[in-house]
Amino acid sequence: MSEKHRRYFLKEKDSKNLLDKASQRFRVNLEQIFNEKTNIEIIETEHGDICLIDGKPVFVRTQVDVYPALMFSLLFNMMPKVTVDMGAVPFVCKGANIMAPGIKCFSGDFKKGDFVFIVDEKHGKPLALGEIVYDAEEVKSVKQGIVVKNKHYVGDNIWNILKEFRAPFK
Repeated sequence: MSEKHRRYFLKEKDSKNLLDKASQRFRVNLEQIFNEKTNIEIIETEHGDICLIDGKPVFVRTQVDVYPALMFSLLFNMMPKVTVDMGAVPFVCKGANIMAPGIKCFSGDFKKGDFVFIVDEKHGKPLALGEIVYDAEEVKSVKQGIVVKNKHYVGDNIWNILKEFRAPFK
Protein backbone atom coordinates (compact mmCIF):
# COMPACT_ATOMS: atom_id res chain seq x y z
CA MET A 1 0.00 0.00 0.00
CA SER A 2 1.24 3.44 -0.80
CA GLU A 3 0.09 4.92 2.51
CA LYS A 4 0.53 3.47 5.98
CA HIS A 5 -2.76 2.30 7.46
CA ARG A 6 -3.31 0.91 10.94
CA ARG A 7 -4.47 -2.72 10.82
CA TYR A 8 -5.92 -4.81 13.63
CA PHE A 9 -8.48 -7.53 14.34
CA LEU A 10 -11.70 -6.78 16.17
CA LYS A 11 -12.49 -8.67 19.35
CA GLU A 12 -15.08 -11.41 18.93
CA LYS A 13 -17.82 -9.34 20.62
CA ASP A 14 -17.07 -6.31 18.43
CA SER A 15 -17.08 -8.50 15.30
CA LYS A 16 -20.49 -9.89 16.22
CA ASN A 17 -21.83 -6.38 16.89
CA LEU A 18 -20.55 -5.13 13.53
CA LEU A 19 -22.08 -8.10 11.68
CA ASP A 20 -25.39 -7.51 13.49
CA LYS A 21 -25.34 -3.80 12.62
CA ALA A 22 -24.48 -4.54 9.00
CA SER A 23 -27.21 -7.22 8.77
CA GLN A 24 -29.81 -4.73 9.96
CA ARG A 25 -28.53 -1.92 7.74
CA PHE A 26 -28.34 -4.07 4.59
CA ARG A 27 -31.57 -5.98 5.41
CA VAL A 28 -29.68 -9.21 4.73
CA ASN A 29 -28.95 -12.04 7.15
CA LEU A 30 -25.16 -12.08 7.08
CA GLU A 31 -25.08 -15.22 9.22
CA GLN A 32 -26.02 -17.01 5.97
CA ILE A 33 -22.65 -15.90 4.64
CA PHE A 34 -20.44 -15.81 7.75
CA ASN A 35 -20.53 -17.67 11.00
CA GLU A 36 -20.85 -15.96 14.39
CA LYS A 37 -17.14 -16.29 15.19
CA THR A 38 -15.92 -14.54 12.08
CA ASN A 39 -12.71 -12.59 12.57
CA ILE A 40 -12.93 -9.10 11.13
CA GLU A 41 -9.75 -7.24 10.35
CA ILE A 42 -9.93 -3.44 10.27
CA ILE A 43 -7.80 -1.21 8.09
CA GLU A 44 -8.12 2.39 9.24
CA THR A 45 -7.97 4.97 6.47
CA GLU A 46 -8.78 8.65 6.40
CA HIS A 47 -11.91 7.84 4.33
CA GLY A 48 -13.31 5.12 6.59
CA ASP A 49 -12.43 1.76 8.07
CA ILE A 50 -12.21 -1.10 5.62
CA CYS A 51 -13.46 -4.35 7.13
CA LEU A 52 -11.80 -7.49 5.81
CA ILE A 53 -13.07 -11.02 6.34
CA ASP A 54 -10.68 -13.77 5.26
CA GLY A 55 -8.55 -11.04 3.70
CA LYS A 56 -11.38 -9.82 1.44
CA PRO A 57 -12.97 -6.36 1.69
CA VAL A 58 -16.56 -6.75 2.82
CA PHE A 59 -17.69 -3.51 4.50
CA VAL A 60 -16.65 0.07 4.89
CA ARG A 61 -17.36 1.61 8.28
CA THR A 62 -17.53 5.35 8.85
CA GLN A 63 -18.40 7.24 12.00
CA VAL A 64 -21.95 7.55 10.71
CA ASP A 65 -22.71 4.32 8.83
CA VAL A 66 -21.56 0.95 7.56
CA TYR A 67 -21.95 0.02 3.90
CA PRO A 68 -20.94 -2.88 1.67
CA ALA A 69 -17.81 -2.76 -0.44
CA LEU A 70 -18.61 -2.76 -4.17
CA MET A 71 -16.71 -5.98 -4.79
CA PHE A 72 -18.47 -8.01 -2.08
CA SER A 73 -20.01 -10.33 -4.68
CA LEU A 74 -22.05 -12.52 -2.30
CA LEU A 75 -23.89 -9.51 -0.93
CA PHE A 76 -24.19 -8.02 -4.41
CA ASN A 77 -26.22 -11.08 -5.42
CA MET A 78 -28.57 -10.67 -2.43
CA MET A 79 -29.29 -6.92 -2.53
CA PRO A 80 -31.57 -4.78 -4.70
CA LYS A 81 -30.19 -3.18 -7.84
CA VAL A 82 -30.87 -0.14 -9.99
CA THR A 83 -29.91 -0.52 -13.65
CA VAL A 84 -28.82 2.64 -15.45
CA ASP A 85 -28.44 3.33 -19.15
CA MET A 86 -24.96 3.54 -20.63
CA GLY A 87 -25.16 7.34 -20.91
CA ALA A 88 -25.32 7.60 -17.12
CA VAL A 89 -22.27 5.39 -16.50
CA PRO A 90 -19.51 8.04 -16.76
CA PHE A 91 -21.39 10.35 -14.40
CA VAL A 92 -22.11 7.61 -11.84
CA CYS A 93 -18.42 6.63 -11.92
CA LYS A 94 -17.50 10.21 -11.02
CA GLY A 95 -19.80 10.21 -7.98
CA ALA A 96 -22.98 11.70 -9.44
CA ASN A 97 -26.29 10.82 -7.86
CA ILE A 98 -28.57 8.62 -9.93
CA MET A 99 -31.29 10.64 -11.63
CA ALA A 100 -34.68 9.28 -12.74
CA PRO A 101 -34.16 9.75 -16.51
CA GLY A 102 -31.03 7.53 -16.51
CA ILE A 103 -32.71 4.57 -14.80
CA LYS A 104 -33.76 1.60 -16.92
CA CYS A 105 -35.19 -0.69 -14.21
CA PHE A 106 -35.20 -1.79 -10.56
CA SER A 107 -34.77 -5.29 -9.18
CA GLY A 108 -35.24 -6.59 -5.67
CA ASP A 109 -37.23 -5.27 -2.74
CA PHE A 110 -36.26 -1.99 -1.10
CA LYS A 111 -37.52 0.76 1.17
CA LYS A 112 -36.56 4.41 1.36
CA GLY A 113 -33.05 4.67 2.87
CA ASP A 114 -31.93 1.16 1.84
CA PHE A 115 -28.68 0.55 0.03
CA VAL A 116 -28.92 -0.49 -3.61
CA PHE A 117 -26.23 -1.43 -6.07
CA ILE A 118 -26.09 0.61 -9.27
CA VAL A 119 -25.34 -1.52 -12.35
CA ASP A 120 -24.98 -0.73 -16.04
CA GLU A 121 -27.49 -2.11 -18.53
CA LYS A 122 -24.87 -3.71 -20.79
CA HIS A 123 -22.76 -5.77 -18.36
CA GLY A 124 -24.68 -5.74 -15.07
CA LYS A 125 -21.48 -4.98 -13.14
CA PRO A 126 -21.59 -2.84 -9.99
CA LEU A 127 -20.71 0.79 -10.65
CA ALA A 128 -21.78 2.28 -7.36
CA LEU A 129 -23.58 1.76 -4.11
CA GLY A 130 -26.23 4.25 -3.16
CA GLU A 131 -29.03 5.03 -0.79
CA ILE A 132 -32.45 5.05 -2.44
CA VAL A 133 -34.67 8.02 -1.61
CA TYR A 134 -38.05 6.40 -2.40
CA ASP A 135 -39.94 3.25 -1.45
CA ALA A 136 -40.35 0.63 -4.19
CA GLU A 137 -43.96 1.63 -4.90
CA GLU A 138 -43.26 5.39 -4.97
CA VAL A 139 -40.28 5.16 -7.31
CA LYS A 140 -42.35 3.81 -10.21
CA SER A 141 -44.00 7.20 -10.67
CA VAL A 142 -40.83 9.34 -10.37
CA LYS A 143 -39.90 10.94 -13.70
CA GLN A 144 -37.26 13.49 -12.67
CA GLY A 145 -34.80 14.31 -9.93
CA ILE A 146 -32.53 12.27 -7.67
CA VAL A 147 -33.61 8.68 -7.05
CA VAL A 148 -30.41 7.29 -5.50
CA LYS A 149 -27.74 9.17 -3.53
CA ASN A 150 -24.32 7.87 -4.56
CA LYS A 151 -22.34 6.74 -1.49
CA HIS A 152 -19.46 4.67 -2.93
CA TYR A 153 -18.44 4.29 -6.56
CA VAL A 154 -15.83 2.81 -8.85
CA GLY A 155 -12.84 5.15 -8.75
CA ASP A 156 -13.48 6.85 -5.39
CA ASN A 157 -10.84 6.93 -2.64
CA ILE A 158 -12.20 3.83 -0.88
CA TRP A 159 -12.37 1.93 -4.20
CA ASN A 160 -8.71 2.71 -4.91
CA ILE A 161 -7.68 1.37 -1.50
CA LEU A 162 -9.95 -1.68 -1.87
CA LYS A 163 -8.40 -2.62 -5.22
CA GLU A 164 -5.28 -3.70 -3.34
CA PHE A 165 -7.27 -6.37 -1.47
CA ARG A 166 -9.66 -7.77 -4.03
CA ALA A 167 -9.81 -10.36 -6.70
CA PRO A 168 -11.65 -9.33 -9.89
CA PHE A 169 -15.43 -9.17 -9.46
CA LYS A 170 -17.13 -12.35 -10.61
